[in-house]
Amino acid sequence: MASAGRICVGAIAGAFGVRGEVRLKSFTSEPRDIASYGPLSSEDGKRSFTISLTRPVTGGFGARLTGVDTREAAEALKGVTLWAPREVLPSLPDDEFYHTDLIGLEVVDTGGQALGRVRAIYDHGAGDILEVVGREILLLPFTRAVVPTVDLTAGRIVADPPGEDNDPAEGEGA
Repeated sequence: MASAGRICVGAIAGAFGVRGEVRLKSFTSEPRDIASYGPLSSEDGKRSFTISLTRPVTGGFGARLTGVDTREAAEALKGVTLWAPREVLPSLPDDEFYHTDLIGLEVVDTGGQALGRVRAIYDHGAGDILEVVGREILLLPFTRAVVPTVDLTAGRIVADPPGEDNDPAEGEGA
């Protein structure tokens, strides 16, 4: 998710312990990196936190946030998402993309026919799936075979949806 040049990099899952620590879920590819992006802000930008990771915990990290000193203050932050300025995130290799960069891109087939726009990206463990919304909703595996071209500069993705040209049921009579 992106919001005015910022990217959501984590969320507070609740209090951890009695001294103001929080349970922190990191959405970064290297989970520990969340603490290195400088102060992170809440989605509305009204609060800013410097993060210090204290220990690994199930599903994330125990962490201390500046200005959070009690269990009650930590518990009040449950569900708050943490946002980093886009420019502090590392650049990626040519074949990797931040999800936020893909959302909203136009998707065309290999013949240039518009298929729609990327509305969301899902990862259910077997790889990313692009949700493309146009005349119909398409769920496309985000693989090189199905998505051979991503051109961020042009704001366009070229896709070769599986099954369009080789559906064995097509043309068969009943």
